[in-house]
Amino acid sequence: MDREEILLDLIGGIYDSALNPDNWNAVLPRIGAFVGGSSGGLFAHHSTRRSGNVFYEFGTDPNFRKVYLDKYMTMDPMFGTYFVLDVGEVFSTSTIMSHAEFLQSRFYKELIRPQGWIDNIVVYLDRTPEGHAGFALFRHEREGLADEPARERLRLLVPHLRRAVLIGKLIEFKTAQAATFADALDGLSAGMLFVDASGRITHTNAAGTAMIADGEVLHASLGRLLANDPDVNRALRDTFLAAANGDAAIGDRGVAVPLVARDGERYVAHVLPLSSGARRGAGVSYAAAAVLFVQKAALATHSPPEVIAKTYRLTAMELRVLLAIVEIGGAPQVAETLGIGEGTVKTHLKRLYEKTGARRQADLVKIFAGYASPLLG
Repeated sequence: MDREEILLDLIGGIYDSALNPDNWNAVLPRIGAFVGGSSGGLFAHHSTRRSGNVFYEFGTDPNFRKVYLDKYMTMDPMFGTYFVLDVGEVFSTSTIMSHAEFLQSRFYKELIRPQGWIDNIVVYLDRTPEGHAGFALFRHEREGLADEPARERLRLLVPHLRRAVLIGKLIEFKTAQAATFADALDGLSAGMLFVDASGRITHTNAAGTAMIADGEVLHASLGRLLANDPDVNRALRDTFLAAANGDAAIGDRGVAVPLVARDGERYVAHVLPLSSGARRGAGVSYAAAAVLFVQKAALATHSPPEVIAKTYRLTAMELRVLLAIVEIGGAPQVAETLGIGEGTVKTHLKRLYEKTGARRQADLVKIFAGYASPLLG
């Protein structure tokens, strides 16, 4: 197969994995071969609990996951970057710090070098106030440092990985029982509506049902989903048809559709495809071609560290030091945990004081606490 055929087949496999998570075990090595990496996985970090999970991985030592999560996660140079880098932005360790500095870090010497790795290619796929999910691909020494062509190949897959992770996270077709599935969907504040290629509604959650009954944003006629604005209605119809014809088509057209309620309130419908070339080729029929998540258009809710980083224009390392001060304590302990010199920590602290107006470490802790939401437990 040529590159375009490989890419389309890989995209189909990614969407198949959203509905059958076991497929990730076969798809991830194919992503590695396409992008250029010998191991990697899908992971999540929990910001509030400073913990993490690796859900699916390939090419890694069986003990790597546990050792990383238990001991080295907060030493990772990537720790904290998820507060300052955008979701969907592809990057590498070698693009956020000098390679010479990385080679001198405790993180590299104790954990990475024994694996034979030299660099990585990473993207954050989803982010909430509680944490984030991402994909990391590790480069072996024989593959060399990650280059821009490799990162560009991953960028081709990022929109599809993001949708697949979102679909899998919210739907969990593989393991959810019908009642549990319905309860989970009904617990979402966003309206969630499954439709076929013609726009016929096959399932809605409680919020979606209420939205249709209200008729302010969307309504139904003869079982088909309709928008109040004719132009928006045509856009939705075209999107549903594109979803039925394959994920590549809907990817090219985009999946966010703006909506306006009768009272002028603005909403947005995120349309995610539920079909792929791989499933059509296998002759499997799925009633729903797409799922819509409909909610009011609003500024995204950010976690406290992300808001602080953007407010005070902190670098990734300055944010890591701030988080470590909050979680761990003084400069010596922070230096040990992050694997950097105590002098380096004090230099970053000086910059933190300058940028935030704080005079001591206790003031930094107060600033962090002031940004914390009382709704987060």
